[in-house]
Amino acid sequence: MNTPLIEFKDVTKRFGTKTILDRVNLQIYEGEVTTIIGLSGAGKSLILKHIIGLLKPDEGSILFRGKPLAEMKKSEIATSFAQMSYMFQDNALFDSMTVYENIALPLQETTNLKKVEIDRRVMARIEQTELSDAVNKFPAELSGGMQKRLALARALITDPRIVLFDEPTSGQDPVRKNAILSMIAHYQRKFDFTAIIVSHEIPDVYFISNRILALYDGKIVFQGTPEELEKFDHPFQDEVINSLEGLQKELTGLYSKRQFKIMNHAHLKRRTIGGNYSVAVFTLEGLNSIVTNLGYDAAHAAIQSMGLYIDKHFGAIGGFSTRRNSNEVVTVMPYSDIADAENILQDFTKDFQGQGIRDIWAGARQQLTSANCVDFTVLAGIAQGQPIAEIDSVIESAKSNQKEIGRLRCAAEE
Repeated sequence: MNTPLIEFKDVTKRFGTKTILDRVNLQIYEGEVTTIIGLSGAGKSLILKHIIGLLKPDEGSILFRGKPLAEMKKSEIATSFAQMSYMFQDNALFDSMTVYENIALPLQETTNLKKVEIDRRVMARIEQTELSDAVNKFPAELSGGMQKRLALARALITDPRIVLFDEPTSGQDPVRKNAILSMIAHYQRKFDFTAIIVSHEIPDVYFISNRILALYDGKIVFQGTPEELEKFDHPFQDEVINSLEGLQKELTGLYSKRQFKIMNHAHLKRRTIGGNYSVAVFTLEGLNSIVTNLGYDAAHAAIQSMGLYIDKHFGAIGGFSTRRNSNEVVTVMPYSDIADAENILQDFTKDFQGQGIRDIWAGARQQLTSANCVDFTVLAGIAQGQPIAEIDSVIESAKSNQKEIGRLRCAAEE
């Protein structure tokens, strides 16, 4: 593997007699989204403070592009830190400054650029982060999602190669958490920076992260891909991930991918030879239109409403669901053959056309300060599986059978 962009080797940090970081070893790679998860107070933010130089380890070393910071000249360290930017947990916006003034401040404070060049750069970031209509507004006049975009625009104004996010979803509801994480992933791809995120809540890591680091009892106990995290066997799973994923299911109607796989495997073991099951795939077409016209918060509220509506009907018959892609929900009906599933889906569709599609729109509208017009469609398809069949092939079969079950045109006028 390539040389890590940032590497900790046996980093230890103590405060008095209390050891917070205990011989921490970790690697962060350039161009990736790395998420550090762990309980509140575990020391995740201390890792960020070591990365940006606010703290120095009591023991161990920190390397930047393979070179220990302790062996670098002051000018080299300054150059390295100049590549970094920091997005604070509470946004840290200046209430008395407009959107434009908040974004311009880092350039005014740290560069000798002329006013015309500052203006060009600020307006470019404002347009790129979809804040053009709010350029002269103050933070208090913005929605929560717009405030996050403003904080990100300010963090990106100096063209950093590395952006650190300290608890970006703290204190937010599940819908807004997903919206903030999707926003970070979107702009990370757009601007090609290395993102380092810390959270004491389990974020939607399966959709945004290349690598996950788990901090537990002062040590990094796991680092790898989201897929590898699913197979991770450690007390960290029971104490942290399982409890928080249970809360996710309660609030959104959807299991995490890890939970979904565990449940499917458990049912698979209980099925007898010839015992069939069914899979349904639901797709919200037009999610990008919702993002463009209404914003990330509204898009994720729509997905949450769809998840809850699906769980309301299919959970009652023992079904369980997960969000497979950004706009796709997969539901397994473990005790239903194709005939049963068709009848269940028929009843669901009738109810969905009468109320469900409007519930999705209502969920999105709750996140808005003004109504815009969007069109979106919900598709559904089913397929039958057998114990010997890989579930992915059954999912693809259900997807190929999808038909429209609900459509809302120019919803803001209704």
